[in-house]
Amino acid sequence: MNHPTISIEALLVLDAIAEHGSYASAAEHLDKVPSALSYIIQKLEDQLKVTIFQRQGRRSVLTPAGKHLLDEGRNILLAINKISEQTQTIANGWEPKIRIAVDSIIDVDAVFPTLKRFLDQYKHVQIDIKEEVLNGSWEALIEDDVELLIGVPAPVPNQKGLRTISLGVLEVIFCVSKNHILAKSKEAISQEVLANHRTVIVHDSAKSIVPKITIGVIEQSEHFYVASVEQKIKAIAAGLGGGFLPLNRVKHLLESGEFVEVKLLTPLPTCELFIAWKTVNRGKGLQQLITLLTAANIRV
Repeated sequence: MNHPTISIEALLVLDAIAEHGSYASAAEHLDKVPSALSYIIQKLEDQLKVTIFQRQGRRSVLTPAGKHLLDEGRNILLAINKISEQTQTIANGWEPKIRIAVDSIIDVDAVFPTLKRFLDQYKHVQIDIKEEVLNGSWEALIEDDVELLIGVPAPVPNQKGLRTISLGVLEVIFCVSKNHILAKSKEAISQEVLANHRTVIVHDSAKSIVPKITIGVIEQSEHFYVASVEQKIKAIAAGLGGGFLPLNRVKHLLESGEFVEVKLLTPLPTCELFIAWKTVNRGKGLQQLITLLTAANIRV
């Protein structure tokens, strides 16, 4: 079965007539004579075997079929414009999209202002963000699922072609909800005492990197596993256990009294965070974004 071919020119003419209200105004806008537009629309109606416009006084009004054709045609025109812009963008060394993994350990609110500054300057580049945890972040970069990591924790994989910029060392504390039995402790407690209480652990989101890593695991403790730091905060608030958390993520909960910091005899785990990318990714957008993120001095 042969389907009629709808030309881009016909869609442009249809859009112009609908936008400007008459053949004469549309012709002036398109720098054509009205008869040329009439011919294009007549040919389109013959091809589709439908009436697109009907007369109401001096105005040409779309029929229901014409309205449908206009709506769908505008979607096609927008898609064509987008393809054209993306093609020119790529030809000039810019990526049409930058995929980013923000590690769950970092507060994404600290990243959004920089992303807004980037998009205000480079509107033609799309940003696609997802959340990963620990080695899952490194895995996403190594397997080319993303072009950039933000807030990814050490250790840096022994992989050629990775570049990193340190965001600093994250201050981590062990905390529980105000109603937890350990909240009453006045002195620092040992690892042995801590091992008698359930701890909340964030799963490493890596699928293929082995071994998976977890920060601040209490051995011999019962564990309650969650998928993100945000879930971990909520689980601790619900009294499901205690756990190591970034101070900047729970400072407000400590100040309100909802969370209590538990002092430990053993040293707390250190956690250095990085921005990371592959050196083979040389897109101008990625380089500009890295520059902005570095200048932003994101606090961890």
